Amino acid sequence: MDIQPLIQNCYDILKGRELSFRDALKLIQTPPPFTMDLYSLANKVREKFSRGFHVCSILNAKSGKCGEDCFFCAQSSFNKGAIRSYPLMSAQKLVEEAAKVKSYPAAAFSIVTSGYGYQKRTREFQSLLNSIEKIKNQVKINVHVSIGVLSEENIRLLKEAGVDRIHHNIETAPSFFSKICKTHDIQDRFKTIRNIKKQKVPVCCGGILGLGENRKQRIEFFYTLKDLDVDSIPINIFQKLEGTRIRTSGITVTEILNAVAVCRLINPGKTIIMAAGRETILKDYQGLIFHAGANGMMTGGYLTLKGRPVEEDRNLLDSFPRCPPL
Repeated sequence: MDIQPLIQNCYDILKGRELSFRDALKLIQTPPPFTMDLYSLANKVREKFSRGFHVCSILNAKSGKCGEDCFFCAQSSFNKGAIRSYPLMSAQKLVEEAAKVKSYPAAAFSIVTSGYGYQKRTREFQSLLNSIEKIKNQVKINVHVSIGVLSEENIRLLKEAGVDRIHHNIETAPSFFSKICKTHDIQDRFKTIRNIKKQKVPVCCGGILGLGENRKQRIEFFYTLKDLDVDSIPINIFQKLEGTRIRTSGITVTEILNAVAVCRLINPGKTIIMAAGRETILKDYQGLIFHAGANGMMTGGYLTLKGRPVEEDRNLLDSFPRCPPL
């Protein structure tokens, strides 16, 4: 089937039909001049099944010296990037940072820590619980965490402390994961996600485009997220940082837009959040991504990368409808 008739046929997604893997693989390769037809369909699907625009902001609360060997990550001790390393921030500092985020156009403040995660109730994990409780009481903002692999008991404790959502990326397709990390298996990440869902805490789970995966693996990645039934999907665009060992030729703007549009068609009702790379890789096209299926973004910077000024994001937000906070 030619691409234009296929896109027209896929309008049945608006009636509840699921996109097949075979059709998704064809659509992700949509060439000009038919790309805008694909993006228009993705936008209509977003408008019907996942309306509104969601904004969150993250804080690198504990940086560097991670014992995992993720090839793409500047925080890994296996890589030689010139990043700043520091221990977990104090509760007072986290409260101050959360208060800053509340002044942004952001609905949630996310605490991120480097490292494998927390399998036991360590002193550091208890410090995180105390900080979360103080933020909830003093700042009154939604609190998310991205703190690695977690035991079911620690997830329960996070829920009791007031965490509104737990973020845990799978990063890429299961068939490609071993190419980007050797010290742990993607099954570790699946287990954490399933444990989060057992505790009935909303899950934020996505990954990175442009790590060297092929188009078929991108589709595999999106269907894995569908099977996991995550609530929101953050999408980062890979940027090579000095000292990291990963080798990739990167990803084009059209490949990014096509991928996000197809992710929307596979996951009609989920929130798709654009994160690192939307400013630096998409550049002048970043507004288009929000008319091609995405309906959320991170603002205020990333873990080891600066974002653009919050004021510029605020101007962009003025053109989108708002929705209840995540």
